[in-house]
Amino acid sequence: MFKGPDNFHSYLVGWSKVVLPLCGIGLLSTMFLFAKSNDGPDEVPFTEIRDIAQTQQVRSPRFSGITAGGAVFTGTAKSGAPESGEFNKIRLEEVDFTLNNPNGGDLRISATQGQIDNTTQTARLSGLARVELSSGYTMETNSLVANFESGKVESEGALEIRAPYGRLTAGKMVFQSALDDSNEQIVFTQGVRLVYNRNEAPTKDADQ
Repeated sequence: MFKGPDNFHSYLVGWSKVVLPLCGIGLLSTMFLFAKSNDGPDEVPFTEIRDIAQTQQVRSPRFSGITAGGAVFTGTAKSGAPESGEFNKIRLEEVDFTLNNPNGGDLRISATQGQIDNTTQTARLSGLARVELSSGYTMETNSLVANFESGKVESEGALEIRAPYGRLTAGKMVFQSALDDSNEQIVFTQGVRLVYNRNEAPTKDADQ
């Protein structure tokens, strides 16, 4: 029996010193129990965490600049990472590259893979590389090299080309962006074969 408020307060404080620590221990035990029993599919092995931490990768990188002739180039990729042991080289996946000439002639390249060399200011685009020109040419090849300083793009292998006047195959292609007052130039060499399509050729009305 309690004789007064003071005794009740003392009784409450005394029980609190026992009950509250027990509740705390119970909560901690429950937390450790859940943590220990969480073996679901979201669990990440330590080795995978270590590999992720050691991999330097950038999502959706972008780069841009201006060539010596004033053409503006821009590039994007799905991901980028430095080459192993090559600090001046960056490996790219799913690359899109655009070159806009001052006179309005544009070039666009898409490739499954690429590599940027900061020392030589070049990009090597490989895998399946597709080139589209605003003048109506569409090309596919396995490898291209683009020079950011000069604005030159060269193929490193054979090409299949669709032109405004038909279809071509060639062993090499060189595209030079506009320099000074000259327009951009495209040259096909090494065993060029043309299949002329009369229906695809520009008409006189279209030229006027």
